[in-house]
Amino acid sequence: MSAPAVLVGAHLPPGPRAHLSSDSTRRILRLQNLFLRHAREFLYEAGFVELLPPVIGPVTDPGIRGAKQVDVDFYGHRYKLMTSAFVYKQAALLAYDKIFYVAPNVRMEPLETCSTQRHLAEFHQLDIEMAHTSREQVMDLAEELIATATRAVVAECEPALRDLGRDVDALRAMLAAPFERLAHTDAVTRLVDGGHAQSAAAEIDWEGERLLSEGSGRPVFLTDYPKGSRVFLEREDSQRPGVLRTFDLLMPEGYGEVISGGERESDYRRLITRMRETGENPAKYGWYLDEVKKGIPPSAGFGLGVQRFTRYLVGADYVWQTTAFPKLPGVVSP
Repeated sequence: MSAPAVLVGAHLPPGPRAHLSSDSTRRILRLQNLFLRHAREFLYEAGFVELLPPVIGPVTDPGIRGAKQVDVDFYGHRYKLMTSAFVYKQAALLAYDKIFYVAPNVRMEPLETCSTQRHLAEFHQLDIEMAHTSREQVMDLAEELIATATRAVVAECEPALRDLGRDVDALRAMLAAPFERLAHTDAVTRLVDGGHAQSAAAEIDWEGERLLSEGSGRPVFLTDYPKGSRVFLEREDSQRPGVLRTFDLLMPEGYGEVISGGERESDYRRLITRMRETGENPAKYGWYLDEVKKGIPPSAGFGLGVQRFTRYLVGADYVWQTTAFPKLPGVVSP
C-alpha cells in the first residue's frame, strides 16, 4: 500500500490480512451488516422494493464537491462509473412508487480529503426514492429508519459496541428526542457567530459540518440550501425563489454529514433551465430527459452513506475502518 508525498502522515489502513483479521474490523463489519439488515426490514415493511443498482451509465451525479468521475469504454461509447445513481432512481419510479438500492459508488476525491477521516474513493449508499412525496415526508422516513435500525443494533449488540469503545449512552441519547431541523441561513449565522467563515451562498463546508454536529446532542437536518449550491436535479421552492427543497443530515459528536436528499425536479422545462443555470449540457442527459419529457413521477429521496453511518454507529475514528477493502483518495491499495 503506497501513497503520494502529500499524504505522508495521514492515518492509513494496514494491509488486507491485518485489517480483515483484526477483532475490531470483524465487529464493525458485523454491526454494519446488522444495521443494513434492520434497515432493509424497515423498508420492506414500509412497502419499498429493492432494486439492483446500475454500476455504469452515460451520465452520473454531477454534484460531487470537487471529486472526479471515472470514464469507462462501453463498446466505443464514453460511460461513467456511478458516483451516485441519482437519475436512475427517478427513472426507476416508472416501475414502483417506492424503491431503494444498496449501491456502490466511485469518486476520485481530491487528495486532501484522505485526511478528513470521512472520505473514501469507493463507498456504498443506501439510496431511497419515493414518488409523490414531499421533503418533509422523506425526512421523517430517514429519521424513523435510523432510529429503528440503531435501536435494534443497540438492543442486540450492546457488548460488541462497548468492546469497540462506543459510548452506548450517547447512542441512546441520540434516540431519545426528535432530530433537530435547521435552515441553511440559520446554520450560516450560527457558524459565523462562532468564528467560522462560512459562505451564505455555498453548501456548508466540511469543517462547518463538523462544528455544527459537535455543537448538537442530536442529529441535525440542514434544510433550504441556496439555489446555486446544489445540482440541477434539486427542486426549487415554488413559494421561495432561490431556495431549494433539499436537506442534509449531520450526526452528532462531530461525525458530520451522512445523508443528502430532497425533492427532485421532474418538470421538463424547469429541468432544462436548471441545467443551463448550473452549466450542464442537456445533450449529455438525452435518455433521462426523454423520459422526463414523457412524464416521470414527482419524487423525493436521499442517499445514506453506509460507511459514514457505520463510523458514527460504532464510534470509529476513520471511515476506512468500516469497509473490508478500503480505497482512500490517492492511496494505491487492493
